[in-house]
Amino acid sequence: MPEEDLVDIKFRLYDGSDIGPFRCSSSTSTVDMLKQRVVSDWPRGKTITPKVVNEIKLISSGKVLDNNKTVGQCRTPFGEVAGGVIIMHVVVQPSLAKTKTDFVSDVHMVITVVLLEVSILWLLDYKIIFKDIIVTSMWKM
Repeated sequence: MPEEDLVDIKFRLYDGSDIGPFRCSSSTSTVDMLKQRVVSDWPRGKTITPKVVNEIKLISSGKVLDNNKTVGQCRTPFGEVAGGVIIMHVVVQPSLAKTKTDFVSDVHMVITVVLLEVSILWLLDYKIIFKDIIVTSMWKM
């Protein structure tokens, strides 16, 4: 691997702390590989911890990086100092996937609310019908 191909990357976390710097190849290292490295080297004791690679977004030069691109494809040609460290910001977005029991309980709650609304509408209609019967029978008297 030629020396020009190697770059140093540091990952800046949400609280201002860093992971790295790490030296990697700009032509063979992909963004997905970098994300795997971030997940495996995540510091212990942080309030927010990614569990899988899909929960992480890497941002460099104001752009969210695509998983399938190499580091070399993501680099901006201007603003980098030769021999300097590239800083990528790490954004963690924990997945909101619900468990099966949460889903069943949510469905149960929705069904209950719909049944309650239907019951209220039925009672309101029923009351209006009775009200009309009482009013019309009072007119007949």
